[in-house]
Amino acid sequence: MLDNIRIVMIRTWHPGNIGSALRAMKTMGLRHLTLVSPPHWPHPDADTMAAGAADLIDQVNVVENLSEAIADCSLVIGTSARSRSFSWPMLSPRTCGQQVIQEAENTQVALVFGQETMGMTNEELQQCHYHVCIPGNPEYPVLNVASAIQILCYEIRQSLEARSETGSDLNEEITTYPDANAMEQFYQHLEEALYDVNFIIRQHPGNAMTKLRRLFNRARPESEEMNMLRGILSRIQQTRKGNNV
Repeated sequence: MLDNIRIVMIRTWHPGNIGSALRAMKTMGLRHLTLVSPPHWPHPDADTMAAGAADLIDQVNVVENLSEAIADCSLVIGTSARSRSFSWPMLSPRTCGQQVIQEAENTQVALVFGQETMGMTNEELQQCHYHVCIPGNPEYPVLNVASAIQILCYEIRQSLEARSETGSDLNEEITTYPDANAMEQFYQHLEEALYDVNFIIRQHPGNAMTKLRRLFNRARPESEEMNMLRGILSRIQQTRKGNNV
């Protein structure tokens, strides 16, 4: 199950934080780390701070952008310490661990962390199904990225242990969800269909797609439901094209 969980670090500036993250992951049994456009990688500081977890360094995956990092994931959770103009469904660290373990049994899951100085951008957070915030001192809510990874990996481990103790229903029906790549294709299709019917004006799109992303990420349509939605959009476009002939 833990093999289906990946930690994603975006533009991590200090390579020592990457090494510390690998140690944090290994202590909780996780081993898949993806780096998005790291400014300094590979780096000896990462090797030093990964002492005891050096075997994970060669397994680190490096990609250019977040979309590539999460393309095959059906559950994506982003970390954020800041309130946003458009709020996303929030999880506590405890419920985050539970959600990750519940879905990692059947699908790929990503837990995403932003750059040390600025966290995740709004655009990056919009690619996530949920946000998670680690509560702390409101006067100084700053947490080192490797420490944040340690806390959430611990919650994942705790949820795994609890699940092992109670057992799971092997006959439980499995719900399949579209991965991030399929969701992006849907959002592109939706946007084009809304342009076609003049619901969104290309020159002045406003925040419609941001709000719709939030709606569908919150609703989390299943794979069959997504196929139905895509079919509806195609029929709308076909009808619109036929009426314009």
